[in-house]
Amino acid sequence: MVTDTPHSRSEESIVDRHSGGRHLDASRDDALRAAALELLGEIGYDRLTVDAIATYAGAGKATIYRRWSGKAELVCDALSCQKHAFPVADTGSLLGDLESMAQQAMKTDNKSDSQMMIGLASALPHDAELREVFRERLVAPHVAMLTEIFGRAVARGEIPVVKNIDLIVSIIPALVFHRLLILGLAPDTEFVRTVTEGIILPLVFANSKETLLTEVPPPLTPTRKRKF
Repeated sequence: MVTDTPHSRSEESIVDRHSGGRHLDASRDDALRAAALELLGEIGYDRLTVDAIATYAGAGKATIYRRWSGKAELVCDALSCQKHAFPVADTGSLLGDLESMAQQAMKTDNKSDSQMMIGLASALPHDAELREVFRERLVAPHVAMLTEIFGRAVARGEIPVVKNIDLIVSIIPALVFHRLLILGLAPDTEFVRTVTEGIILPLVFANSKETLLTEVPPPLTPTRKRKF
């Protein structure tokens, strides 16, 4: 197996990514993304190389480096494009918004997702570049959507102001990642409801100045608002 060294990658990146600003063929982007995901599922991230992706796609390494800085950016871009962006639904309730988000995500998830994520999981702890791109391209957009959803719930009066919003919105992606990797299951509406009513809402109300720490809120229905 031929590996791409930092030296060779740097040389080609400098030369090829600044080759006169030629228009890049978008169809090649799709082929390279597909090749990256296919190989990621087959051999994992650690064994994946730019050489291997280029060979699988029938392209040159220069073609890849004109588009992406390296395999980390290519792989995360491929996963991001596969899932597609979708608007944050406003159903009128916190639970309804979260369930709608899960339903949208389920439309783009497939059985190979868990295999690809497992391929990434082994590399995330020791690959700083991958972690940075993974957070930027895959985690941050979902956290932003969740922050917007919780902000609307506060504005509607469903929940009190969330003091530790960064922690709260990070719980759902963490549990989704665990469910995908360990169980091989995509999140569904039942999972979202269980997490929301059993974990998220008790934490939100436990950390509210308006609610006693010993008070545990009853299950929240999509049309029900709380008084606090």
